[in-house]
Amino acid sequence: MPLAEFLTDPFLGQPTWMWIVFLGLVAAILALDLGILHKDQKEIEVGESLKLSAFYFALAMLFGGWVWWTMGAQSGIEYYTGFMVEWSLSLDNVFAISMIFGYFAVPRKYQHRVLFWGILGVIVMRGAMIALGAALVSQFSWVLYIFGAFLLFTGIKMLWMADRESSVGDNPILGFLRRHLRVTQDFHGERFWVRERDATGKLVWAATPLFLCLMLVEAVDLIFAVDSVPAIFAITQEPFVVYTSNIFAILGLRALYFALAAMIHRFRYLKYALALVLVFIGCKIFAVNLFGKMPPWISLGTTFGLVAGGIAYSLWRTRQDERALRTP
Repeated sequence: MPLAEFLTDPFLGQPTWMWIVFLGLVAAILALDLGILHKDQKEIEVGESLKLSAFYFALAMLFGGWVWWTMGAQSGIEYYTGFMVEWSLSLDNVFAISMIFGYFAVPRKYQHRVLFWGILGVIVMRGAMIALGAALVSQFSWVLYIFGAFLLFTGIKMLWMADRESSVGDNPILGFLRRHLRVTQDFHGERFWVRERDATGKLVWAATPLFLCLMLVEAVDLIFAVDSVPAIFAITQEPFVVYTSNIFAILGLRALYFALAAMIHRFRYLKYALALVLVFIGCKIFAVNLFGKMPPWISLGTTFGLVAGGIAYSLWRTRQDERALRTP
């Protein structure tokens, strides 16, 4: 097949060259991140985290402008809406990752390595899930109603269980890994695997606690994708828009992790807002038959309003709680 024909041949609804441009951009970003900015072990400070996140956010906004220009205004708005939905739902992911790092007592200078390799897993897993979702929706339109019911159920469950704390130590995946892998007691720098001697003196491979941490982070990403992927398919069924908005949102939020982790206690009430986002998107799917398709800007505005309100209320309420504790 001639190169020109290959590049213009459609793949998941868009020309192949558009997918190559996006994946090439992501590969360049990751190479810059690991190969230049963080090639040495170091603790990432809050200021650096904010700057890196601002860079990713600006890049995501520019890419959205390119989507708007090449695919039209509706696709552009759907991209920004999908980005906002994924970014907001992934905030809950940050809380879970913080708990995992805390449980394993991972030094801050090793945390970036876990997050970086976790991103590679996200790129592959989200791609597979979005391709599967797109195939199901294109063949069976009623699948969207299953997505809607699932989002409603998940949102209501989040509202019901928002105050309950989960324990990393009780995670069945962690139990499985510990039963089936040889695991070292201590960290060995930023290495995931090392060779050590067993009881007979033979050299064998052993996983480090950092590898267990990575596996739990990947599992958390998979679990949260089960919520976020159906949520974005409720906004648009265009795989290119769904995938690119997903990946850019996750890249930006992972860069922001070190700033958020330092003040994660201030977002105590944000889970309620995220639950309402899921309920809203679930209701939106069922409302199509009654009121017609909702304009994308309404979805974007509602999602932004709920998340911004949740953040503002959390910051205000936690400050009030801290003042009350200081008052004799």
